[in-house]
Amino acid sequence: MSGTIKYEMMILLREEFNDTELKIWAFNYAKALQYSSASKISVISRGKRDLAYLIKKQKKGNFIQINFSSMPYLINKFSKDLKLDTNVLRFFILKKE
Repeated sequence: MSGTIKYEMMILLREEFNDTELKIWAFNYAKALQYSSASKISVISRGKRDLAYLIKKQKKGNFIQINFSSMPYLINKFSKDLKLDTNVLRFFILKKE
């Protein structure tokens, strides 16, 4: 697919997720990316870690990394979906070279 760009997305989720819930959340978001015409999707769990400071009253968080290729105009849609998800504490999306 021409015009696609590789992206890396790092997502910090609430501490309350157990391994099964974390896998389900990541799988559902990967499916949503796929339905939005993203390709080459890979999901990597970076585990639960202590945070340097409180974020939304959370001391720990689960880190998920999602790599994918997509058209640039779809990034705003992905960002909006993550902002509306109450389980997401923080996220960022980077272009990969």
